[in-house]
Amino acid sequence: MPLYAYRCTQCSHRFEKIQNFSAELELVCPKCQGVLERPLTAPRLHFKGAGFYVNDYAGKSAESASEAAPVAAPAAPCGGSCAACPAAAAASS
Repeated sequence: MPLYAYRCTQCSHRFEKIQNFSAELELVCPKCQGVLERPLTAPRLHFKGAGFYVNDYAGKSAESASEAAPVAAPAAPCGGSCAACPAAAAASS
């Protein structure tokens, strides 16, 4: 069940109450009978286990990068036989 925070608009009394989702909201301050409001609170979030980032989003290790085959330059569509082709000029020098 969720924990709701309440604050009185007249006396500034603050308290928390564990309530069911379907329960009626508190409307009256228990100290001064003033009007209550529910301020926004940050949710608590805790990752447990071996590690959220380490298991799911960590970068590749150096070993896996070195095992990959080197990428060859793409071949010219004409095979590099035409004189205007940059691939033919690089091959002849």
